[in-house]
This record gives sequence, C-alpha cells and structure tokens, in this order.
Amino acid sequence: MAKPDATAALLSIRHLTIEGRSDSGLVEIVRDIDLDLARGEVLGLIGESGAGKSTLGLAAMGFTRDGCRVTGGSIVFDGKNLTAANEDHRRRLLGSRIAYVAQSAAAAFNPAHRLIDQSVEAAVQHGICARLEAVQQAIALYRRMQLPHPEEIGFRYPHQVSGGQLQRAMSAMAMVAKPDLIIFDEPTTALDVTTQIEVLAAIRHAVKAIGTAAIYISHDLALVAQMADRIMVLRNGRLVEEADTRTMIASPREAYTKSLWAVRSFRATLKAAVPAGETPLLRVKDVTAAYGAVPVLHEVSLDVHKGRTVAVVGESGSGKSTLARTITGLLPPNTGSISIAGRKLPASFRDRAKDDLRRVQMIVQMPDTALNPRQRVRDAVGRPLEFYLGLKGDAKERRLRQLFSEIELDPDRYADRYPGELSGGQKQRVCIARALAAEPELIICDEITSALDQLVAEEILKLLDRLQRERELSYLFITHDLATVRAIADDLVVMKDGRVVEAGSRETMFSPPHHPYTDLLLSSVPEMDPDWLDRTINRRRRAAILTGAAGTAADGAGR
Repeated sequence: MAKPDATAALLSIRHLTIEGRSDSGLVEIVRDIDLDLARGEVLGLIGESGAGKSTLGLAAMGFTRDGCRVTGGSIVFDGKNLTAANEDHRRRLLGSRIAYVAQSAAAAFNPAHRLIDQSVEAAVQHGICARLEAVQQAIALYRRMQLPHPEEIGFRYPHQVSGGQLQRAMSAMAMVAKPDLIIFDEPTTALDVTTQIEVLAAIRHAVKAIGTAAIYISHDLALVAQMADRIMVLRNGRLVEEADTRTMIASPREAYTKSLWAVRSFRATLKAAVPAGETPLLRVKDVTAAYGAVPVLHEVSLDVHKGRTVAVVGESGSGKSTLARTITGLLPPNTGSISIAGRKLPASFRDRAKDDLRRVQMIVQMPDTALNPRQRVRDAVGRPLEFYLGLKGDAKERRLRQLFSEIELDPDRYADRYPGELSGGQKQRVCIARALAAEPELIICDEITSALDQLVAEEILKLLDRLQRERELSYLFITHDLATVRAIADDLVVMKDGRVVEAGSRETMFSPPHHPYTDLLLSSVPEMDPDWLDRTINRRRRAAILTGAAGTAADGAGR
C-alpha cells in the first residue's frame, strides 16, 4: 500500500531523536526518524535487539523510559504535538485513545487484582463506558482471543493462568476502550504456534473491526508479514529501509534487511545414537501430576542422556512447564518416578539433598521476572557459588569472572550492573551463568529464547551448544518454537493435554509421516508470505467443516 499522506495521518513523527544513558554517557538511541501512520493502518517495526523499536513505539505514546529524553523532533497525534503537551493531556490519552500491549504480561499485570478488574479499569476511569458494559466487552474479547471459559477466566488472578493466556488477556485489555492507536510490542512472544495463529487472526480482525491504527513490533519477520500493511526496518536507532509489506518481503533492498531474512541458519551437529543399554542421566517414568484435583500430566515418560538435548514441544497447556516443575521437585508427582543417573529422587525438592538440587538447574522464560531488580548481577550469579560450592572471597571472585567470560559478557563492564541496565539477551546470559554456577549436569531451559529477537536467540543457541560441548551438559529444552528445535535438539518429545503423543530423534520427527498433532504443529510455523495466515485459517476452516468440528480458528477469529 502507498505511504499515507502526512496531512491525513493519525500519527506523524518528524526528525525524532531520543537520547539515553550508556557506559560512555548519553547516546542517541533513536536518530532522526520520520514516521506516518494513517487511521486503520498497521505498521510493522523490525530490527535486532537495541535497534530502537520499543523506544520508538513508546515515543508514539509521548512516553520515554527513565534515563531517556526526546532531544529533537515532534510527535503529533491527531493534530496535537505530544512533545509539547502537558502531562495531564498525555495521561488522558493513555488507555483511552492510545493503548499499549507489553511483551511481558507477567511483569505488566498487577498480581493483587483479578484480570477482569484490570481489563475494564481504563475504559471505566476514562468514562468511555459503564463497568457492566466494559465487562461484557472484555468477555467478548476474551472469547475472540480464544481464552478458555471466557465468562469465568477474568475472575482469576494473573498467577492462575498460563503465560500465553495472560498475554492474550493483555491484548484484550488494550482493546476494551476501542482506542485509536494500539502499540503491540511482541504480543505473541509467549504463545505456542497453534495458539499464535488464533491470536494473530483475532488481533487483526479486532483491529479492523474497531478501525484502530496499530504499530506492531516484533523480531519475527514472518509474523510481521501477516499483520502489517507497511514495514520499517531499524538498526542502531536509524531507519534502514521502509516499504509496503509485499515489496519488503519479495525484494528487500538493503544488505542488513537481507541479513535479517537469513537468520536461524544455525544447526547443532547431530550426535551419534545412544549406545544400547546406556543409563540415561534423567529418566522420567510414568509420571502423573495434578494441581489440586485437576490432573495435568498423565503417565509421562522420557529419557535425557548425558551430553544430549531433548526438546519438549506442545501448545500452551500441554504440560511442558508442569513437567519441568515435577522434575525439579517444585510439584511432587502423584505417581511415577524421576531418577538421576539411575538413582531415584525424592518427589519434593524439600526432601532432596543439596547435591541433588545442584545437579539439576533451571532457566526460565522471562529473565525480567527471574532476576531481582534490586540485586546486582554479580550477586545473582555469586549466590549459587556460595550455596552449592562454598566459595568465598578471592576464590568466588575468580570463578565469577570465569562465568562471565564463559557467557561472553565482560565482567568489568557488566558484573556490577543491575538487571534493568541490561538488554534482554544480556539478562538471559546472566540467567545461564547463574545456572552454570552450580556446576549442574542437567539444565532445564523453559522457553529461554522466545522473548529474544532472532539474531540474539541464535547467539544464545550457539552459546548453549558451545557450553554443552565443553562441559558435556545435558539439556531438557522446553519450547514452542520449532525453528529452535531444528537448531539445537538431538531428540524430540511432543506433548498434548499432558500426554506424550510422539517421540524420536530430530531427523525422524521432522520427516513424514507424522502424528496428526505433530503435523498440526509443523503446519503452524509462520512462513515469509503475507498470505500465509489467511491460507492457514481457510484450510482449517474447511477441515473443521468436513469433520464437523466446533471452535475452529476461523470461528475464534471472528472471520
């Protein structure tokens, strides 16, 4: 589509420059950017970590993070210059005419309040509608976002739903007030590939239905291709290239843009087959687990051998993270056993010896919630050195510096920083160092690259592969990203509804014939084609009609 006329634009940004603090003082993190957005248009922003995508998205709201300031240019929203507007004017816009969907819903929601109360708060406080009407709109959006039990889920607290469900609830919350502009900052990061299709279709339909404009920020180029009318590529705060989506996908001009198209080329070397009769490092045998009276895992079994990576994939609610919790002893299984090197572990972590705890470490999805924001990263990494290995003083400092070098962060530059002073990729490296500090034999990686842009994610995968070869580590890699599975896994376990439905080597699992559910997962991986989402939705709609199934993706998307 043609670039919108600036005179008719809902949002018009001219020569915007934003400065932020760094080690070397103030630096420009957004540099002389022009942007126009028409009513009802969706603009995609892509680029690697640190490109300025989120900073530009927040600036469209008239907002900058702590330590940043606008030093030049203008931000005009519906005829009003937000850089010159007072705080009261900007506050009246936020939540009513401009909404924001954050990348980490877990960090954005207030844990002390129910979802429904947070979903309707902006619409009610801004006087857009009465509470009853806002609740009805929220429930309708929950349904459109394919949330389970939409009439009831809003009365849960954030910790009582999955990460993917929370992210969908946040997208619904942004739309309740029917704003003129929504900034989507990686809104499907936490979603599995099958749910992602539902949510992408729902977001796109809802955006069109309410006639809102949107800025869609993502590191996943295939997703941007499904959502955006036009794409801007950023690097180091500067505009690299801009074009309508079809032109950008078909024939990017700049070398940097072409390099983004070519990421995820990394493939770990396939290891030799496991010798017959070898005792696995980890054996999960017929494990059943439940949350209260609700069963979640049903006779799950898998093996992880020394020096190998086993990927566990499945949609949200399949039991992947619950399996990790049972292995670490955070959720004792009802039946079955978990063994390390042939020795059965106590069901609860409270009953396990310190050495048993040391041997199995876990890295979680969101480093923002895993690291204490008030604690320097040297303290986060140093705690396991004291607790498990008894290191103190100079010995602890030497080992700490070695760990920072292993994760490719300069200890002189980074060890004394707080998490808020690091990028997403750097924070995840710190979490890896904290796990390595215990000198484990098995590391459980729970969606640790899903929140990272593709270039940074590939760097993390290469780091994990190198550490595995150097230390002969074993990984249980929980992910919904099949590109990650192709890159790093030796073996693959597919879970659905708390059961293992298929398992095998990487080569075997990516070659047909597949189990029908595995085939569904593989067919849900977005392609670099602007028509892919429509084609996938239509194919599933036809399949649902033929089988008489209800609740299809098309139904959920309201199409």
